[in-house]
Amino acid sequence: MPRPVVKSLRVSFNKGKGSAMGIVTSLAAIIAAIFVLAILTDNFFIPSLDEISRRLQLSDEVAGASLMAIGSSAPELAIALLALFTSGGAHSDVGIGTIVGSAVFNILVITGLSAVVAGGLRIHVFAVRRDMLAYLTSIAYLALIFADGQVVPLEALAGLALYGLYLLVLARWKSPPQATGSAQPSQSRARPSAEPARPSAWQRIEELLASLLRRVTGDPRQNYLWAFALSILLIVLLSYLLVESTIIFADGIGIPPVIVALTLLAAGTSAPDLISSLEVARAGRSGMAVANAVGSNTFDLLIGLGLPWIIALGLLGEASIHVGTDDLWVSIGVLVLTTIVLFVFLETQRRLSRREGWLLLLLYGAFVLYTLLA
Repeated sequence: MPRPVVKSLRVSFNKGKGSAMGIVTSLAAIIAAIFVLAILTDNFFIPSLDEISRRLQLSDEVAGASLMAIGSSAPELAIALLALFTSGGAHSDVGIGTIVGSAVFNILVITGLSAVVAGGLRIHVFAVRRDMLAYLTSIAYLALIFADGQVVPLEALAGLALYGLYLLVLARWKSPPQATGSAQPSQSRARPSAEPARPSAWQRIEELLASLLRRVTGDPRQNYLWAFALSILLIVLLSYLLVESTIIFADGIGIPPVIVALTLLAAGTSAPDLISSLEVARAGRSGMAVANAVGSNTFDLLIGLGLPWIIALGLLGEASIHVGTDDLWVSIGVLVLTTIVLFVFLETQRRLSRREGWLLLLLYGAFVLYTLLA
């Protein structure tokens, strides 16, 4: 259970403000929680949601942008929700920072590194126009929320309504059969078929932990309701541990927790998406890497923030929620700028070259450096 673990973290940390013990322990807890979250969502939560969507007979695009998107973004969503209730909501910016930082990571690192690995990404302009428009709309929504630093119920509901409209567009405005990819977050952590290869150290550890969890849940597709419920419980507990450990670690090294969320938490929760996007890029489905990054970001900004805000407003009975945005405006600017640059690259050339991929990676390095120094 995370609460005793967090209590022990606080004890070790309080032995000395910024002590090496507290810093190392909280950092280890962050890394371990991210690692287990990735295995849990990949091997249990997403397969159970996949089975639910199959039984509901949802189309691929609608299932990908709804149920499967929840599976792919479950850690970010849970962190955003729990951060609203941690320390009386004083660290709500940890949840927002994780989602905004994850969006920056997805659009710059996942897209950029996929282009570098695949020697360039070819895309279908139809899907890019549709998905980029939805993504820019989600960024505009977030900017409007940040303008006054307050979230009221109508604004939170607007995020859910916008995503509902996006689902309607996906259902009616489908990509042509020859499209190389569309924004279906369901694919973001799906493993493409490939030649059998010697498993890496990560894959061996992942399979070991997955086999241990499988003894409790059974086959997540056969026992999908049990796997679904248990996965949600474990995701919430691990996310609670992540939020608390982030606050402890940030206090220990003397920086705002939102900075850790924008960088370490964001990159950590997006790492499985990066690995699977690189795999699909190597498998020749390069356009899917761009589609996954954009589609995942749209879900995170509209549902990953809107849903926790709705739940918190309902449970707290407040007329509004304060949103700490002082350290996040630069990230919003980076999202807008890089999205426009990426759209220009893709619209004019119908592809993203390896050189442009390196440029996106350099931009992310500059973003992280600025965030840490500023």
